[in-house]
Formats: sequence, C-alpha cells, structure tokens
Amino acid sequence: MDTEQEVNRVVEEYADTVRRICYSYMKSYHDTEDIFQTVFLKYINTQPSFASRENEKAWFIRVTINCCKDFLKNFFRKNTCSFQEIDEPFQEEQEYSQVREAVLSLPPKYRIVVYLHYYEGYTAAEIAEILRSKENTIYTRLSRGKKMLREELGGEELG
Repeated sequence: MDTEQEVNRVVEEYADTVRRICYSYMKSYHDTEDIFQTVFLKYINTQPSFASRENEKAWFIRVTINCCKDFLKNFFRKNTCSFQEIDEPFQEEQEYSQVREAVLSLPPKYRIVVYLHYYEGYTAAEIAEILRSKENTIYTRLSRGKKMLREELGGEELG
C-alpha cells in the first residue's frame, strides 16, 4: 500500500464529513482545522485496517467526535477565548442557513445524532453502533432533536 496515495484518498473521501462534525462541536473555523489535522494524523500514525468502507467511515466519525470532546474538555480551552472572538464575531457563521444555525444550536447529544442521520444518511441502528449507544436512545434523541428544531424554526413537520 502506498501510504501517500492512501492518505490522499481518505482525506478526499472524508474531509467534508470530518470538517462538518468538527464545526458542529467547535463552532470555530480555526478549532475545526486543528481537530481536522489531528484526526488525519491519528489515521497516519495508527494506519488502521478496515473490513469495509462503512467501518472506515465510522472510524473517522468516532475519532472526530472523540477529538472534539477531548479538545472541549481541555482546561485552557474552557477558560480562555481568542482575540478574534473579542475583536469581531465569527464571520463564517453568517454564511449558514437558518436550519444549519438551528442544528448547531442543539445540545451536543442531539446535534450529533441529527447530523449523522440527516446529513450523513445513517440509520438509527448505525448511529447507535457508531456512538456506542442503544438504538432506542438514538430514536429518542432524534425525536427530541426534531421537536427542538420544529420549535426553533416554527415549522410543522421535519422529514
């Protein structure tokens, strides 16, 4: 296996997914890029092998979520803010739609489930496996997440 070709393949295939998950947790372009690099460095350093593309994608999602959570737990991160946050609001947020903003405003346990289901197309069973949760818990979080979005957006029904 040519390592450089393999790394280029996975970056091309999973970059958007990793960035979207990171941004949903971090809500900062710069932090998203830091986590993005960390995820792919972990891939390079561990060189895992997978039974299928689905397992590979699930690995990237799980590692991304874990890296985001670890980053957010960091004491320094919790107790400081960047100069950009003080001087001016984050400009990239203005580019996202009202629905995207509503999804990002959900509590993390609902946000990631809604993201995986609606943006990545995973079933509740697959999400349960990725997040190491019970399938019924995922259904509950999806239902509550949709209800919160409906209330936030003032809509009748979400698909």
